[in-house]
Amino acid sequence: MTFKYNHTSHSKKVVSAVLAGMMALSAGGAAMAAESTETGQGQTAAITNTAAPTGLFSDIKVGYWAEKHVYKLAYQGILLGNNGLFRPGDAVTQQEAVTMAIRFMNQEGQLNTDTAAALPTNMEVGNYFKPYVALALQLGLIDKTEESTVDVSKTSWGQKPASREWITKLLIRSLDKDAEAKAQNNQSTGFTDNASISESGKGYVNLAVSLDLAKGVEGNKFNPTGSVTRAQLATFFSRGESLTDTTYPNTSTGYVTGLKDGQITLVVDGKAVNFAVNSSTPYFTKDSETRASATDVKLYTKVMVVGSAGGASYVEVVDATPQVESVEGTFARSLSGNKIGIFVGENYETYSYDEATAFIDQNGNAIKLSDITADSIIEVLRETFSTDKKTVAIRVKSGIVNKSDNGVIAEVSTSGKTIKLVNAAGATEQFAYNDNLLITYQNRIMSVADLKAGSAVKYTVKDSVLQTITLSQGVEQSVRGTLVEIGGNQSTLTFKREGGSLEAKLLTEKPEVIINGIQDATLNDLITDATNGDQVELTLNSDDQVTRIQVIGRQMEPMNGVTVVSYNSKTKVLTVLDNNKKPFVFTLDEKTKLDYNTTKPTLAGLESFLNDGRKLDLTYVGTRALSVKVIYKYEGTISNIDTSGKKISVLSGNQTITVPYTTAPTVEIYNKSGASLGDLKIGDKVTVTLGANQDVVQKVALNTVAQFEVVALEANSRIRVKSDLLTSQFYVDQAVLTGESGQTITPSQLTAGNLINVTFEGATPKAVQVVKRTLAEVTAVDASSVTLKQFNGQTETVPVSGSVKVVKSGSTLTSLTSLTVGDRVEMTKDTDNSTRFRVLTVMSKQFWSYDGVGNQILVKRETTADTNYRFALGSSVFVHQGDNTLSVQSLRDNDNIVLYLLNNVILEIQKQ
Repeated sequence: MTFKYNHTSHSKKVVSAVLAGMMALSAGGAAMAAESTETGQGQTAAITNTAAPTGLFSDIKVGYWAEKHVYKLAYQGILLGNNGLFRPGDAVTQQEAVTMAIRFMNQEGQLNTDTAAALPTNMEVGNYFKPYVALALQLGLIDKTEESTVDVSKTSWGQKPASREWITKLLIRSLDKDAEAKAQNNQSTGFTDNASISESGKGYVNLAVSLDLAKGVEGNKFNPTGSVTRAQLATFFSRGESLTDTTYPNTSTGYVTGLKDGQITLVVDGKAVNFAVNSSTPYFTKDSETRASATDVKLYTKVMVVGSAGGASYVEVVDATPQVESVEGTFARSLSGNKIGIFVGENYETYSYDEATAFIDQNGNAIKLSDITADSIIEVLRETFSTDKKTVAIRVKSGIVNKSDNGVIAEVSTSGKTIKLVNAAGATEQFAYNDNLLITYQNRIMSVADLKAGSAVKYTVKDSVLQTITLSQGVEQSVRGTLVEIGGNQSTLTFKREGGSLEAKLLTEKPEVIINGIQDATLNDLITDATNGDQVELTLNSDDQVTRIQVIGRQMEPMNGVTVVSYNSKTKVLTVLDNNKKPFVFTLDEKTKLDYNTTKPTLAGLESFLNDGRKLDLTYVGTRALSVKVIYKYEGTISNIDTSGKKISVLSGNQTITVPYTTAPTVEIYNKSGASLGDLKIGDKVTVTLGANQDVVQKVALNTVAQFEVVALEANSRIRVKSDLLTSQFYVDQAVLTGESGQTITPSQLTAGNLINVTFEGATPKAVQVVKRTLAEVTAVDASSVTLKQFNGQTETVPVSGSVKVVKSGSTLTSLTSLTVGDRVEMTKDTDNSTRFRVLTVMSKQFWSYDGVGNQILVKRETTADTNYRFALGSSVFVHQGDNTLSVQSLRDNDNIVLYLLNNVILEIQKQ
């Protein structure tokens, strides 16, 4: 049964009783939990004395179908969770439902512990619940005669799960419609399982359906014995609040008269009440189950706020139609008796105002009535939610502004030629400017580009146009030029400004250096030269010091494959021949970047390699060597392997490089021992490492990419991974690691369960990329896209272009049409960047037990020889019944469940 409130119902008592039920999951939790210890009745640990949540329940995700209702009631204090969980799929017992009804009816004041002893002997309930059940009998919410026939041989009356039919009776009786229900007992309900509904229950079902409070389930069935979950009841209660006169001390409904950063003002029963809001405040609207945003709350609309101590914990737009009427006219003058006179067309009219009326300028800032000048166009807003039709606001739509003020620049729009400022009173105002705007700082003329947000200024306005802006303090500026010199103690910088003049600037203690391609660049990475120095953009602070240096251009030249002629270690002069045998002379210094097959290169270490005939790659500016790399390997694709001539050719960039070998080189391939040249083929990506003299091939490493699942992160950046159930391990400390979005990460940020693509150079990991995994149900599919419903309830249509792989039943297919609606899939990118769908294996089983220590479940064996009855659970296994999220612990012996597994690990459990 789905409970649904009819918002047009004439009865204001619709929810009084049934909504009361959720109260049993709130403040009485401690007593109920205690009852389970005292009576041994197996009271669930779900009902505990947990304070109202200040954040989200971990098992109620954003977008969950009942999120709105759960959190409204939670912040109202009507329901609580347990250790940060709500457990939306758990069933509600009869004693809890009765307690809920009494509390929501606000009848707790009528409880009498003396009458609790008079309960019928078969109606065994926990001590805490006895007064509630006794009062329910007294109020006629439950029938003593009917309950006397209930089978309590397997569980006590109180612990019996509240069935759908039983809840329906509780609902109708709480509406004081018992007689109306009984009058319909002789009529068929129209459900296909009408015969399963008791004769005494048919009238209640009929009436609940006619009031649009109850509906059937799939197959036009009512399922009278089915249970009602916490999420269903929470939704039922929440929707019913609009039909009850019950009030809550921390819930206010009124009209929005003020919206500022961090605050909502409501007029509630004629009084203004302020509520603080922040980024975590949840917003909803009456007619939607999904979250709204703060911008959906408009002035003069009807809003409900749940909160205390002036803070809003929950905001819901009850009626989005602004309850105001507007009159526009030309302001004439203010009158005695708190009135103003305006011309509306040719008619002269007067309007009253009071101390609550807001006077607003064209920028939305508060002003005084005396600030409004004659002939200004104004708008008078009057509320329509009372008979008085009070003037709530008088807003200047256009008026002439002449003023001088101090303030702070908030925003500069050069396209719209407007400047927004926060004035001395803290109000934000915006003015236009033109080319005559005069901007100065210490008698220097500045430009609009020099105005930065946060700059303190003094400004003048005439005829609503900015005339002057005087900066009260220095501003951050940017200049461009050629870098000439960094001072010896790195405290000064000399550059040639665009235009030709030399200037020197002081550096801050640690200026930021930005060079494309160099991570964590320093001053030592900059190229200084009067003619060929780096082209830079310098950022200067208010004290004219350089805080940031960004290289925007370099004139360095590359020279690859040169041959060393000589090197003088004293003068640091290197002479080389290029590929055309043309000589060049370069000078090395402490700033020259070095690379010679070591992790910590030094100039002294490099010098031993700079002998006659050595091959180098270098970059230079003028005669300065900016980088020197001893060629010890080539990366590229194999273009030829000549085993008879003993040479290997590699296409590296646009150049084909052929290197001989004397003895067969070592061939290194990940996960393959004893590899040889015969295992390589034309087109393979390889790294060819040369011998000490650069004349022969020493090793050929095949560059491959493999996909793994991280099992564990071990010491010293070693990770343990598995692929196709085979486990291996390797170090990633020298590899480049990136996350799902391409951001740089550290080895410690890898976690068990991550899917990673690892790029190997031979057997050495060179790069690790975390692969995004999407687990979902296929809800629609065609030749070019798949629609997936993820475990968090969100639906996404994924366009798929290029190659695709569908791994299903042990076969790999290449068409999306291999997927079928209802398939559970893991969507990832394969190592070749193709989209891959792995279809989960499906099994139907009967639940037996949960092993929390081993994080696995056991199911009933189909035969005594069946050994496949124990399954490991994934780290984020999704357990649900329909759209209701469950916990593994909520599953019970003999529950029918469907398992969805990948590599024999359960990723989803669907309770039938």
